[in-house]
Amino acid sequence: MSAAGGADSTDARIARSSHERVAVVTGAGSGIGRGVARAMLDDGYRVALLGRHRDTLEATADGHPRALVTPADVSDAAAVDDAFGQIEAAWGRVDVLFNNAGMFPPAAHVDELDPADWNAAVAVNLTGVMLCSAAAMRVMKRQRPQGGRIINNGSISAHVPRPLAAAYTATKHAVSGLTKSLELDGRAFGITCGQIDIGNAATHITDDFGTDAGALQPNGSRLVEPTFPVEDAARAVLFMANVPASATVNSLVITASGMPFIGRG
Repeated sequence: MSAAGGADSTDARIARSSHERVAVVTGAGSGIGRGVARAMLDDGYRVALLGRHRDTLEATADGHPRALVTPADVSDAAAVDDAFGQIEAAWGRVDVLFNNAGMFPPAAHVDELDPADWNAAVAVNLTGVMLCSAAAMRVMKRQRPQGGRIINNGSISAHVPRPLAAAYTATKHAVSGLTKSLELDGRAFGITCGQIDIGNAATHITDDFGTDAGALQPNGSRLVEPTFPVEDAARAVLFMANVPASATVNSLVITASGMPFIGRG
């Protein structure tokens, strides 16, 4: 079987087909996760779908023979370990992990932020990334010299915050640090890690902060912001996954054309 990373020859690794590779996508029940999972299935990957709700994961899988539905709460260490155990038992390896699961807590000034909302954001957006990465790395280390590849979904909030989004912004900045640590610590095992920061893909999260009705801007005004199709974001993730193991995309930013990211503030 093949892998995303490793110490064997570059030519051999490039020649491996995605039909031999195993990908894990978290938050696969909707939005970007669903788009990426389906793009990977179309590209020939065997794809394990992680998320809290079996029904939405099964809707993503849509009966595809190379899809494995593995319900799990990414913030629950035991559930994550069990899910990765099922994946390794079914397919014997993990070549790509796309850490996508995330949540956007209610908008609030930091002094009015409910600690429960803060903790929920940290649990899913940060701890979930750590737990899934740890589980994947344990499998990938056993695949030496092939290794594997981790891709984290950051957000442009990993660069610049939106108003009233301290919890979300803090978790996404933390993911950037975790991404760099995973990349560094994985080197000896042929494991790479990169981050994609997506701005205004048309998902329920962009609905939550009001891009269609007018998203709150730093000056207090509201602006109907442009969005772009999830499928375009999915193609960017697939590109990162399919880069030959001799290289890695450390950071990729993709936004809706004309959205207020450049110049925000």
